[in-house]
Amino acid sequence: MKTVENNNDYEALIGQEKPILLDFYADWCGPCQALLPTVEKLSKEYEGSIEIQKVNVDKNQELASKFEVRSIPALFFIKDSEIVDRTVGVQSESVLREKLDALLG
Repeated sequence: MKTVENNNDYEALIGQEKPILLDFYADWCGPCQALLPTVEKLSKEYEGSIEIQKVNVDKNQELASKFEVRSIPALFFIKDSEIVDRTVGVQSESVLREKLDALLG
């Protein structure tokens, strides 16, 4: 799973046509670490159809504030450069799968 390191990475990502899931996290965040294996699993499953990437809020505060991230983990579902859905906190795999399928729908 790739990491968005800076605004250039984000601009390149948003410029492609696939739907996107951005996972805002921090290394010190317990719930973020709990969610990570699920997000990584889904990243492999949806590879080629949805771009799933993570954003470290400590290393990329500019992007975190652009998305108005107040608590983590925060997941943003993006289609055609628009945020169509978001979640905050640990989500079950089935909830995330449902949202990803909706992105493709």
